[in-house]
Amino acid sequence: MAPPTSVLLPTVEWTDACDEVAAQLRGDDELLVVCDADDDPVANRESLPPGVRVVVAGEPAGCSGKANAVAAGMEARRHDRVVWTDDDFAHPDGWLAALHDDYAVHGPVSELPFFVGRDPLSVLLEPTYALGGTLGTYTGGKAWAGAVTFDADDVDEAALCRDLRRTVSDDGLLSERLDVTPLRRVRRVAVGGSLPETLERHARFSQIAFRHEPRGMTAGLAVSVAVALLCVLFPLPALVATTAAAAALYAFFGVRRWTVLLAYPSAVVTPPLFLYGLARRTFVWGGRRYRWRSLFDVDVVDGGVD
Repeated sequence: MAPPTSVLLPTVEWTDACDEVAAQLRGDDELLVVCDADDDPVANRESLPPGVRVVVAGEPAGCSGKANAVAAGMEARRHDRVVWTDDDFAHPDGWLAALHDDYAVHGPVSELPFFVGRDPLSVLLEPTYALGGTLGTYTGGKAWAGAVTFDADDVDEAALCRDLRRTVSDDGLLSERLDVTPLRRVRRVAVGGSLPETLERHARFSQIAFRHEPRGMTAGLAVSVAVALLCVLFPLPALVATTAAAAALYAFFGVRRWTVLLAYPSAVVTPPLFLYGLARRTFVWGGRRYRWRSLFDVDVVDGGVD
């Protein structure tokens, strides 16, 4: 029998994900919907399902809004079993129970994201996202904040909350502090929507990878440059090889998407996009612009240009 659980879900609006998770609460479980301010739409919702509370985190200072919200949720929770999740993917019936079952076997566990594009560039990059975001999380033993569960004594909670309030990436930080077992179970997460959104997101992801794993990022960039050069120099063999590799990757995670056919052009454009992301001085996430100088040196910037 799973213990009473606190589920943390940062969002400023009530979404389908809120309904889906609320419907899976049992007994003393709670869902903490964490927003930024008292005037956010979710903070003024007239009625909430049983077991649901709204937590107002306040404006972030020196960290991302997401990291600030997660820290506030951790401090407001009532139970020792904790689940972090997001509002941008479907939570099917049995989602929460499955995480509890997996924890009983493995200890702290995390599901995996599979990012599905909503604009031409993010669609083109799906094979790259599958390689870095899905396979990288799985093989690297990382936590994905969209679906991760652990007990409070599995991590130094005080240090985690302190450091969340001075960094950008909640799952990047958690991956460093928590010994987690990634499950080979993916959730499709829609990303992008426009070219500017995808470029901002790519800049953020590039900098997250560099801040948390500079050596790994450097090695990965070198490999991606070599692959891109091979694609340009030997187009036909590279087309076959990259498509076959992507097909095997998609199949390994049980994903069927036509975008597997975009592996070749995705490999060609990946290195310049990563360099672009690393060269950016600021990036936008959730309506805020951030300047990320080092892992624990973050400015929330009002407006301005990069």
